[in-house]
Amino acid sequence: MEIDGVKSKRSGFSYIQELKEELKKVSWTSQEELRFATKMVVMTTLFFGIGIYLVDFLIKGSLEMIRTVIHFIFG
Repeated sequence: MEIDGVKSKRSGFSYIQELKEELKKVSWTSQEELRFATKMVVMTTLFFGIGIYLVDFLIKGSLEMIRTVIHFIFG
C-alpha cells in the first residue's frame, strides 16, 4: 500500500488477515450452479467440435469432388 508516495510496511500476518476478510466478501457459486455451468461448457465444446468436424468433412469432400472432376476433364 502506498501513502503519499511512501510505501508502508506490513507484516505478512496482517496481509493474510486482510486477504481472509476480502475472501469472505466474495460471492461463491453454489455446487449446483458449478455443475450446471461445467455441463454447459462440456456440451458446448462438444457441439462446436462436432460442427467444425462436419464443416471440415464437407469442405474436404467438396475439394475432392472438384479434383476428381478436373482430373476427369483434363486427364
